[in-house]
Order: sequence, then C-alpha cells, then structure tokens
Amino acid sequence: MVTSREQNAGQTRNLKVPDKSSEMVEQFKHLRTTLPNQNSIPEEIKSRFSSGNASYHSVHSLLSSNLLTKNIKIKIYRTIILLVVLYGCETWSLALREECRLRVFENKVLRRIFGSKRDEVTGEWRKLHNL
Repeated sequence: MVTSREQNAGQTRNLKVPDKSSEMVEQFKHLRTTLPNQNSIPEEIKSRFSSGNASYHSVHSLLSSNLLTKNIKIKIYRTIILLVVLYGCETWSLALREECRLRVFENKVLRRIFGSKRDEVTGEWRKLHNL
C-alpha cells in the first residue's frame, strides 16, 4: 500500500482486480495494525504504547526480581516489550514528535526495570531522569 498526502488528495479510488473490486477506505486493520490512508499514525502509536504497557505489566514480576541479572532483564525487554511496541512500524512515517514519544516510552520502561540508582558520591538513592 502506497499513500501520499499530495497525490490524489480528495479523490476516491477503487482497486480493481479481475472478478473483484475493493473500495478505498479511510483506514483498515491488518494483523492488529491500523493502516490509515493519510499517513497519520499517532493513534496507532498510542495503541502500540498501550499494548507495550500491557506486555510490561505481564512480565513485571520477572523484571522486578532480584534473581535476574540486568542483561537478562534487557533481553526480556527487547524480546517481549519492544517487539510489541514496534510491531508494524515499517508502515509508519514518523515525525520528530513521534520519535521523541518512542524514546520517552523506552526510557520510562528502562527506568522501571532498573529502578533507583545509588549516587556514588553521597551514597543516597535517587530516581533516574532524562537529561
């Protein structure tokens, strides 16, 4: 599927295949990914964040366990949470705002995984923040 903001603006086109015809729609869902016809993907990203949060909460007990190393927690994050969030991302055309939202989501999940950090100079515990 190829879409463009300039090309065919305001026109409705039908796809014709021998013996079949399909009408153009505003958006359609395919394999749990919503594909819009106007390259507007904020709603899809919001849906992906929601799915990512759900997958984080499903493995929260593993990620907060002291029995697992940080490397294993990162592998769990990359193989479960990150893949859920980025599923279907090859159809996205990201603006700078969406890229920032993806980075913020990643940092938020990583801070949840690693928790507070101990300051080596003062010995106090502090939360990690974006700089």
